[in-house]
Amino acid sequence: MNENTEDWLRLALTPGIGPLGFLKLIDAFGSAGHAVAAGAAQTEKLVGREAAEALQGGAADEAVDAALAWADGDDCHLLTLLDDDYPPQLAEAASPPPLLFARGRRELLARTMLAIVGSRAATPQGRRNAEDFASALAGHGYTIVSGLASGIDAAAHLGALSQPASTVAVIGTGIDRVYPASNRQLAHRIAAEGLILSEFPLGTAPLAGHFPRRNRIIAGLARGCLVVEAGIASGSLISARLAMENNRDVMAIPGSIHNAQARGCHRLIRDGARLVESPDDVLDEIGRLAAASPTTPSPPPQASPLLAAMGWEPVLAESLAAPLGLTAGEVYAMLLELELDGQVASLAGGRFQRLAQL
Repeated sequence: MNENTEDWLRLALTPGIGPLGFLKLIDAFGSAGHAVAAGAAQTEKLVGREAAEALQGGAADEAVDAALAWADGDDCHLLTLLDDDYPPQLAEAASPPPLLFARGRRELLARTMLAIVGSRAATPQGRRNAEDFASALAGHGYTIVSGLASGIDAAAHLGALSQPASTVAVIGTGIDRVYPASNRQLAHRIAAEGLILSEFPLGTAPLAGHFPRRNRIIAGLARGCLVVEAGIASGSLISARLAMENNRDVMAIPGSIHNAQARGCHRLIRDGARLVESPDDVLDEIGRLAAASPTTPSPPPQASPLLAAMGWEPVLAESLAAPLGLTAGEVYAMLLELELDGQVASLAGGRFQRLAQL
């Protein structure tokens, strides 16, 4: 690393400067080195007294040393706006991060990306949709980008990992931390087979204000944004709004009117997002990168009488017994077999729900 790179890191990692302040300093002084060398009186006008004094006092020195040491690790990269492989669509978006910590397959930055986001409190059907859509769309060449949150994000990453186009996870913590901890194994797999990105210094905790900042990177990287499931207050709606502001295509999967996790999607559709029901609908909206291999479609499997009786809403097992002329025990045994086969999911309160499959 040369001195100019260290100055760039020092400017990017100084608390209080942020992406917009960084760009103001570069515009004013011409380079990171000149901005770092300027006095606090000169930089205060652009970033405020506190940030100017932090820069002058070397507040980022430890973070810079830690970043340089981290970048010596296997598949660990420091990506700056000056690098040739910094994604141009992100550079052109609002408030591009001047520095990104990247771990994994850096070459994925050159691929065309699609964001798939949604609720942390996803339903079983929502998780199935996210995984299936991600796998199908990655199979058409789209690298799937999401936020490594529980629920829809995790399912989308998992589905995309089944394809060579793989996945990019943009996180709201330091890249040396995993949040939530339940996604630790998934994060390690993405680091090995996909790519993890963070703009935050090493060791940064998962603070609430970091996740909207993360969402702007997701929106900036992607050609379009698919919302699978989202409540009215879901953070994924921020990603969708940012995508719209960046002139990206926004799509949403509709759900049951009784599902609170579908109301955000319904609002997006009312506001102009494209209603999609299949991966083909998504490809019609954002374009096809590669034709899928022609196959002869198989006839759809015949649904069992139990699945037909369930419909698509959550039901109690006991309510299915009488219409089918079965005992409750027989119904439970059939439901267990269907659950193991991935066709139904058990819910709280002894309810079960049929899972649609693409």
